[in-house]
Amino acid sequence: MSFMEIFLLALIQGLTEFLPISSSAHLILPSALLGWADQGQDFDVAVHVGTLLAVVLYFRKEVGAMAVAWFGTLGVGPGKHDKSSFDGKLAWWILFASIPLGLVGFLGADFIESHLRSVAVIAATTIVFGLLLGFADIIAKENVTVEQLGLKGALLIGVSQAIALIPGTSRSGITMTTGMMLGLSKENAARFSFLLSIPGIMMPGGYLTYKLVSTAESVDWQVLGLGSVLAFISAYACIHYFLIIVSRLGMMPFVIYRLILGAILVWFIMN
Repeated sequence: MSFMEIFLLALIQGLTEFLPISSSAHLILPSALLGWADQGQDFDVAVHVGTLLAVVLYFRKEVGAMAVAWFGTLGVGPGKHDKSSFDGKLAWWILFASIPLGLVGFLGADFIESHLRSVAVIAATTIVFGLLLGFADIIAKENVTVEQLGLKGALLIGVSQAIALIPGTSRSGITMTTGMMLGLSKENAARFSFLLSIPGIMMPGGYLTYKLVSTAESVDWQVLGLGSVLAFISAYACIHYFLIIVSRLGMMPFVIYRLILGAILVWFIMN
């Protein structure tokens, strides 16, 4: 891979992992328009590691509090005397909400890979779920706190995350859409989506790592290291500025962008 390929693909992965605009829709464009070869599973693992480190570091206080409280619910560690803390409940909600993604990914990965990775599917989902995001942004009541979301609400967001395995849907986009429809504010929907992304990234990242190790292929560690660092930097900056944009402008800038991107993909198919 050339430096330009590494730079652009890592930047795209870092930005689109957390923006509600679909990473798959963007990663298909360089190969389709520029004729680049597939970056390979080893590079996918590297950029996933970078984005995972970014979200964990950005929400380190929340993640640390949730980890301590979660172990406390099991009677272990410094939080074992406070088993009723909300951080512990939130940790369980996120774990349970990640189950649908794991099940659908395990059972349907081959079907999705074989039948749903076409440009036509990505164009359709980019537009349809972009419109759905816009609808949620318009009707958002913002009358429910994360504490009031409950396990049922968290599971609904988790089920929607599983739908994002369809390329072009956007994991962050559909989970934020569901969160806003359940009454969360735009910022709280985004924050819950980011926390939910931690196990959401770990599962496919772990699977890709297993496949990489099992094939015993030689890897270019310089390429992987550079890709991981670039993905980390772009993802960390993306999270920070996205939360600012959402609090001021809402989701509409991303809805408009998705519709434009979808139109470009439709044009590409037609030509």
